[in-house]
Amino acid sequence: MKSLTGKIALVAGATRGAGRGIAVELGAAGATVYVSGRTTRSQRSEYNRPETIEETAELVTAAGGQGIAVQADHLDPKQVEWLVTRIKEEQGRLDILVNDIWGGEYLTEWEVPVWEHSLEKGLRMLRLAIDTHLITSHFALPLLIQNPNGLVIEMTDGTEAYNRDHYRLSMFYDLAKTSVTRMAWALAQELKPHQCTAVSLTPGWMRSEIMLEHFNVTEQTWRDAAKQEPHFLISETPRYVGRAVAALAGDPDVQRWNGQSLSSGGLAQVYGFTDLDGSRPDCLRYLIEVVDAGKTEYVEGYR
Repeated sequence: MKSLTGKIALVAGATRGAGRGIAVELGAAGATVYVSGRTTRSQRSEYNRPETIEETAELVTAAGGQGIAVQADHLDPKQVEWLVTRIKEEQGRLDILVNDIWGGEYLTEWEVPVWEHSLEKGLRMLRLAIDTHLITSHFALPLLIQNPNGLVIEMTDGTEAYNRDHYRLSMFYDLAKTSVTRMAWALAQELKPHQCTAVSLTPGWMRSEIMLEHFNVTEQTWRDAAKQEPHFLISETPRYVGRAVAALAGDPDVQRWNGQSLSSGGLAQVYGFTDLDGSRPDCLRYLIEVVDAGKTEYVEGYR
């Protein structure tokens, strides 16, 4: 990985999961990383989970960067404007924006048609997944485009090609994730004249805190989850997609990716980074060639 010393990043939605993994890997490369989210040690969001932005910031600093925790609800334009103003006043620039705000794990009703799905939960999911990204870009991009080579990464689930051919088991979820991919493509057109880059990026089957909890395992015992779901053997840590972001941020020719839909596994093949265990899981290829093909679990050759 190339050094990101001197680079200023904002990871919006860095409390847990991919956002935390990305923030830590940007820190490991030497960046100063502002980590935003709603949950702090003194106040929890509607998730009511224990992970906090302060913990993420501390992990960033421990990894070698500078982590700065800022509480912000990205559905509130005034809070986001204040956050960006603070970055401008303290740093004078913004080089990397990662829009990872989500918040829909407990809102999705899987395999429930739109007419039976809770409308309140579905619309809330869309607001959390789409409005937050638009609000953040609206306020952050005027600062980012002041210098060439700025990078915007829109985090989603599934590449454009994969989602085009696969219904994501909920209309609201499907719409949320495909909309973010299109958002990145549209941003790419607007950023190109400023010599800046926008892409969408998806992890594979990620071992987030919530996913580990779902299978009642830890990061140390995650393979035990294969007893419940054999295909979980293709899963990856949040740090894997974090390394994908760090690789993009350190690439002097990153504009070649402008507007594209990328994956952690695909970028690992290009940049040569690995997951924490030294493997290179390629989840999307596995899903197509093994799961969709109805084959039994067989991760050799896919990680």
